[in-house]
Amino acid sequence: MRTTVPDLETGHKTCDTVNKTGGRRMTNAVHLQELRCDGQAHGGCQAGCLLFWKEAWLKPVGLGGKPNASKSATPVQNNPVKTAPRCTEQCVFAGTRAAEQQTETDPTYVCQTTQLPAATTLLAWWDVRQYWEDWISGNVGLVRIFSSFLYSICYHLIRAGIGVGAAVRWSYDRFQSLRNGVPYPNRSGTVPDGQPTPGGRLNLQPGELVRVKPYKEILATLDAGNKNRGLYFGNEEVPFCGGTYRVKSRVGQIINEQSGKMMVFKNESVILDGVYCEARYSEMRLFCPRSIYPMWREIWLERVTEASAQQCDKQKVKG
Repeated sequence: MRTTVPDLETGHKTCDTVNKTGGRRMTNAVHLQELRCDGQAHGGCQAGCLLFWKEAWLKPVGLGGKPNASKSATPVQNNPVKTAPRCTEQCVFAGTRAAEQQTETDPTYVCQTTQLPAATTLLAWWDVRQYWEDWISGNVGLVRIFSSFLYSICYHLIRAGIGVGAAVRWSYDRFQSLRNGVPYPNRSGTVPDGQPTPGGRLNLQPGELVRVKPYKEILATLDAGNKNRGLYFGNEEVPFCGGTYRVKSRVGQIINEQSGKMMVFKNESVILDGVYCEARYSEMRLFCPRSIYPMWREIWLERVTEASAQQCDKQKVKG
């Protein structure tokens, strides 16, 4: 079994955020830790997507940072060297837009995310080989696999409509509390139909320290569809409730993955440093390593001082 490498994850699968088909298989690709798109070539998109790297684009290196000679390509003998056409920066930037819309003021963008269905094949959730690969690759540990499978069983029992939902949720929460785990993450917002969801502005800036409010308080800001002013609060965000994090960036625009068009938010949100989807609860796409940043409404957060954060950490250690 390969030992886990902290700066690399195998990208053998991903999730389909374009056509919502579930899991997708990606071949011969990896993710390099925190090498994300900065949006510079895509109109200033602020989604911060983790990049895919085909293994053919990479070279293994030794301990000293030098290319591994045993892995280096062997020169082909008696073949004339072919000079590749020169690729200019202008050509690269042109490739980020649809061919027929190079000069429009409202371009259709092309990126790894918009082209993901073309680069992958459908991966059924019941194909157990993917979970074996998740483990042997070092992407996911056994405890996390067990926890997600337990959740999946409970989730489907609750949705079965056989009258055991309340009991299963209680049992799940009770079990999770005993192991200091996350409560059942699929509950509905409590804002009544027809009423607007509340807003809140903190004008948070990168580097500021915030605490994510408890799950129950966030539910009080969501409608029945778990949205606050159009922004969805997903179950993958629940594990971060109650935690303290730094603001990574503000988000005011992202590319629509289906249309390739830039979407400008009416109300900006924020991204938190080190907080990303871990695909613990994602139906039909468990353990996707894509690590998408969720976006957070400021009403779901509260400012904290460095001193109070340190005090909280000390109490957790004592506990």
